[in-house]
Amino acid sequence: MADRVHPDNTPPASAEESQPPPPKNPNAAPLQPPPSQNPPVSYVIHIPKDQIYRVPPPENARRYDQYTRRKHRPNRCCRCLCWLIGLIVVLVVLLGIAAGILYLVFRPEAPNYGIESIAVRGINLTSASAAAAISPVFNVTVKADNPNDKIGIHYLKDSHAEVFYADVELSNGALPAFYQPSNNVTVFRTVLKGNGIVLRSEDRRALVNAVTKQKVPLTVRIRAPVKIKVGSVKTWKITVRVDCDVTVNALTANAKIVSKHCNYGVDLW
Repeated sequence: MADRVHPDNTPPASAEESQPPPPKNPNAAPLQPPPSQNPPVSYVIHIPKDQIYRVPPPENARRYDQYTRRKHRPNRCCRCLCWLIGLIVVLVVLLGIAAGILYLVFRPEAPNYGIESIAVRGINLTSASAAAAISPVFNVTVKADNPNDKIGIHYLKDSHAEVFYADVELSNGALPAFYQPSNNVTVFRTVLKGNGIVLRSEDRRALVNAVTKQKVPLTVRIRAPVKIKVGSVKTWKITVRVDCDVTVNALTANAKIVSKHCNYGVDLW
């Protein structure tokens, strides 16, 4: 009995499909799965700044500890300086208060000074020689007025007085030392002398011209060290400055003052 042959409906394989698969390469990279169609999701996390610096990383923990300890360590120099400044401010305030109280209690007023008279000897401008030296003598009468009720003035030694014509010093001397009580007017005389003074030709001509016009401008400068007495307390040494511009009608013993103006002040130190 003959065998039946059934037809094969499977299509014939191609030459490539008929070949066996190539061997796998152990060094080849594994196959990646195809990328997903959904994109990756990213997140943004906000952390407060104080939390970032609150806990330092381990490698900087020691340095952070040293920094914070140094920052909070009290500075002795700054503390002493603050105490010193505060003490100075307190002392200044207390001195201001004390000065205000003293002013209200004693009501201090500045003393007044003036030139009462000037008598001149020893100036001969009629000499034949223009280069002749002169030795003038000035008797200067000074009035000092202390208007304060509870303040006295001690005039000390080492005072100095001068008489000038223009910028030429004609004579100098000192004032007497005395004590002037409160509410007192003291008039004293001092003798100022010059020796061997040679005037320049232009100064000599100007002085002769001033004598002819009976208007000779002179300047009297006084520097007197004093101590102010308030009750039973004396101050430190204070220098009284008196600058008087005086015009006389002649350079003789009978000279009269035509005009005068005085400025005065004190040097506290």
